[in-house]
Amino acid sequence: MKSIGEIKTEFAQAGDKELSALFERYADDGRAGVAGLIIQYRKKLEKLEAERKRLDAMRSYEREYARYGLVCGIDEAGRGPLAGPVVAGAVILPEDCEILYLNDSKQLSAKRREELFDEIREKAVAWGIGMASPARIDEINILQATYEAMRQAVGALDPAPQILLNDAVRIPGIELPQVPIIKGDAKSLSIAAASVLAKVTRDRLMVEYDKVMPEYGFAAHKGYGSAAHIEALKKYGPSPIHRRTFIGNFV
Repeated sequence: MKSIGEIKTEFAQAGDKELSALFERYADDGRAGVAGLIIQYRKKLEKLEAERKRLDAMRSYEREYARYGLVCGIDEAGRGPLAGPVVAGAVILPEDCEILYLNDSKQLSAKRREELFDEIREKAVAWGIGMASPARIDEINILQATYEAMRQAVGALDPAPQILLNDAVRIPGIELPQVPIIKGDAKSLSIAAASVLAKVTRDRLMVEYDKVMPEYGFAAHKGYGSAAHIEALKKYGPSPIHRRTFIGNFV
């Protein structure tokens, strides 16, 4: 008879499909440790099944518009901060692509976003990033700058998409069919993927800015208007990456 330690290793190394066979194999093992393993891994499989159902529901828009061809999700990060660029992501995912735990970037931990960032880029048919600088935001306003970043992101895709799924907006200057989806980053898998790429790209950039200008604390607040950020802004004045049109109430 195998020891509980050996059986535990079997479960740990088994794939999803192999677990069912292990459940049957050890169903009659009367040891409490083995029964505990079966319960533990049954719960794991149930959670995995629930996650896959959630992801399948998030593919509904992609399935609906697949008749157009390649479907691209678009989202942005950084419309609200006082400093730094606005960044847009655009992602075309393969049909039935599985990226476990992919969701609206705001619903994910920083660690999870970093993990998903690499997986999205690895599995995507194509992905692109666009960016508008603080100076550009001041020049043409944040909405127009966001559209500009989105157009850049779409333009970076190879192959090019045939239809766009956008988080709530319709992007001017793009001739492709567009589908604005309210709270799309929580409803569409490709928009969620775009939101992760945009968020991680921007956050990494703000961490780099923090190394050059540590007095503002950009690594902590990413340019958003936290109390510590506003205090630093009043103390040190605006940096080269602050949006002048956003900080009039503080400087």
